[in-house]
Amino acid sequence: VTQFKVPEDFKSVLGKQAVGPTTEIFTESDFPVQSFNPKVQIAFQRLPGKCPRKVEIERRRRRYLKFDIAELLASKGIDSNELMPRHSDPDNMPTIEETKDSVFPIYLPLNVFDNDEFDCRTPEEWISLGLEPGCLDRKPVPGKALLPTDDVLGHEDPKSEELIYEWINVGVLDYDKETELYLVHKTDQNGLVRDEEGKPILNGGITPEG
Repeated sequence: VTQFKVPEDFKSVLGKQAVGPTTEIFTESDFPVQSFNPKVQIAFQRLPGKCPRKVEIERRRRRYLKFDIAELLASKGIDSNELMPRHSDPDNMPTIEETKDSVFPIYLPLNVFDNDEFDCRTPEEWISLGLEPGCLDRKPVPGKALLPTDDVLGHEDPKSEELIYEWINVGVLDYDKETELYLVHKTDQNGLVRDEEGKPILNGGITPEG
């Protein structure tokens, strides 16, 4: 009997043994896996012949990932760029013939129309999706936000006529109960939520230094 010796390039040997497709996630992500799971009202123990809970969650997850809010709004004739109110100029008001609609521009913010009666989760539940079992740090939660493409001008004057607003992938970092606003951070080209030093943003961006 001889002792089993592990090859020095053991990882490369395992890599060559891949024989087919796998469900393992190889892409790097700053979001917890459970943060993409939809909420379903299904019993954990199902009767024979009924769809299991995990299968239903996976089906809804894949179906929801196919939806795009910009495409859904465009199919209803809504321009996402016009959802943000802009500065009004009384001297240059367009005529009905030019706008083919109303003379008055959009002046009400979206939060006026907020309605959470049919939300499947509370804001605290959404934020808690960033918590992983056995991990003390809270990761961001994936989402989409209507933000300006120009960050500098967007912070200086959010209602500027020069800004273009688009639905952008973000990581939800925190929620403020008093203002009822979410703190979000744009994802980079790789879909990661990183700070200026390239480190993952955890716990809503709060560090031991503040």
